[in-house]
Amino acid sequence: MSTVDLTGETFEATVRDNPIVLIDAWAAWCAPCHMFSPVFDTASARHQDIVFGKIDTDAEQALAISLGITSIPTLMAFRDGVLVHSEAGVLPLPALQKIIATVRSLGEAEIRAKAGEPTD
Repeated sequence: MSTVDLTGETFEATVRDNPIVLIDAWAAWCAPCHMFSPVFDTASARHQDIVFGKIDTDAEQALAISLGITSIPTLMAFRDGVLVHSEAGVLPLPALQKIIATVRSLGEAEIRAKAGEPTD
């Protein structure tokens, strides 16, 4: 699956309606963002069952602020609509693959805990 551009209008439905969503928050002027982009695209090609979305933080400033993005690139991972991972900086492919494996392996109790819900 190729990456999709996310906006303030499409973000919520994308995260809610897909089991796993990985997001790359970036900007055109950001050199580290351009270094991470091919890594993100490679992972997208390898994991067809995951939605890989990109948020242009310049074009979608309100969305970036609402997500608490203060540094770019930022990788965010959502599982069943819950933010389960957020990390700023350039990641090599093996590190991204490890994050994907971790997100895939989360159980319902772990996801609920990340959402701040009771786990009993």
